[in-house]
Amino acid sequence: MTLAPTGHGRPAIVLLSGGLDSATTLAIAVREGFRCHAVSFGYGQRHAAELDAARQVAAALGAVEHRVMGIDWGGIGGSALTDPGIAVPEAPTAGIPITYVPARNTVFLALALGWAEVLGAQDLFIGVNAVDYSGYPDCRPEFISAFERLANLATKAGVEGGEFRVHAPLIDLTKADIIRRGLALEVDYSMTVSCYQADTAGRACGRCESCRLRRVGFAAAGVPDPTRYA
Repeated sequence: MTLAPTGHGRPAIVLLSGGLDSATTLAIAVREGFRCHAVSFGYGQRHAAELDAARQVAAALGAVEHRVMGIDWGGIGGSALTDPGIAVPEAPTAGIPITYVPARNTVFLALALGWAEVLGAQDLFIGVNAVDYSGYPDCRPEFISAFERLANLATKAGVEGGEFRVHAPLIDLTKADIIRRGLALEVDYSMTVSCYQADTAGRACGRCESCRLRRVGFAAAGVPDPTRYA
């Protein structure tokens, strides 16, 4: 389903990776009547095919605008998603996996917050999940609450009486519940890319943790998995 851009309602910034969760989040924000400005980030990720997916999702779900911002995360390193010398694990690991990108959601939300100030938006949407996820610390409810407080302390808009809100509508849902919610909103998950090492055509490896979580989610939801595998 392709929706026309929504030109009415309050403006909101929606973080859009091109994956399953962020596509569902955009669909929720559009359905709630927000005028959605979607933002994706090219940060040197090995699965850069997700950016092409984000463009398709933004257009299909009715974002009024979609921007891709560049970040040089290669200068930081430390993650299998940004350092080609570190292999993406294909078996479960203990603790926070090496696919964790240092401070990623903090930086993403900070840039989204800056754009929100320019647009006069007070609502930020992010598709983090703290149930079926990899244990990343910046996907927890505590992080979302803390960033929301920071947003209202650290901005001109905040100190002049504005009130920012960080929406994380998926945070307490299982992957199956997220998929059911998205299908009810007519999200076409075949457009999305979740794989940590997707090829240039967006085909998934089927072996990394993100692929496993996605595959199990579709099975638990009782619906066919539309993922394109290499």
